[in-house]
Amino acid sequence: MIRGKFITFEGSEGCGKSTQIRRFVALLESGGVEVLQTREPGGTAVGEKIRNLLQHDDEVGDLTDESELLLFAASRAQLVREVILPALDEGKWVVADRFFDSTTIYQGVGRGLDVEAVQQINAFAAGRAIPDLTLLLDLDAKIGHSRAVAASGGTADRMESQPLAFFESVRQGYLDLAAVEPGRIVVIDASPGIDEVAEKIRDEFESRLSITIA
Repeated sequence: MIRGKFITFEGSEGCGKSTQIRRFVALLESGGVEVLQTREPGGTAVGEKIRNLLQHDDEVGDLTDESELLLFAASRAQLVREVILPALDEGKWVVADRFFDSTTIYQGVGRGLDVEAVQQINAFAAGRAIPDLTLLLDLDAKIGHSRAVAASGGTADRMESQPLAFFESVRQGYLDLAAVEPGRIVVIDASPGIDEVAEKIRDEFESRLSITIA
C-alpha cells in the first residue's frame, strides 16, 4: 500500500490556522482523499489530558520550561504511535495542527532552551513521522496575538498570556527555520483575506507535491 502524505500547519497564535486547516481538509476530501485531522498537543486521550494541563490547569502555573518541553514531547510520542503512523501506513493522509516545529520554536526559541537538545527530543518523540510538507502561516505578532485573545472571548490561555516579545521571537524563529528548511517548509502570508490565503495554500501544496486536486 502507498503511504499517505503527512501535512502540518504551523504559525503563531491568531494566524488563522484553524480556519485554513478546515478548508484544506475539505479540499482534499473533495478530491477523494481520505484524511485524518489531528492537533498538538492532543489527538489522543493521553494527549488531550496533557493539553488541558498545559493550557488551562490553574494548578500548574509554576511549570518549568523543561517540564513544558517534555510534556509536549510526551503528547507527540503518543500521537505518532497511536494515530499518525497507523493512518499513514494505511494510506490515509494526515493533516496536523502543529507538530515538532512548534516545540523547536516555542520552547527552543521562545523559552530559550537549548535548540539542539529540543530537536533531539523532538526526533525521539516523532520517530519516523516526518512531515512531507509544512505550511507556515506568517502574520505580524501583534495582530495575531490580538486576534487570538479576541477569538478566545478575551480570556487568554496559558500560552496566549505570554508577553508580545515572546510572540515576536516565535515569529522570527519560524521564519529562520523556514530559511533553513526551504524544501519542507513553505511560508504563507496570512495577512490577506481568508479566500486569498486558502488559494495560496492550494497553489503551494499542488506545486510542492506535484499533485492536482480536482
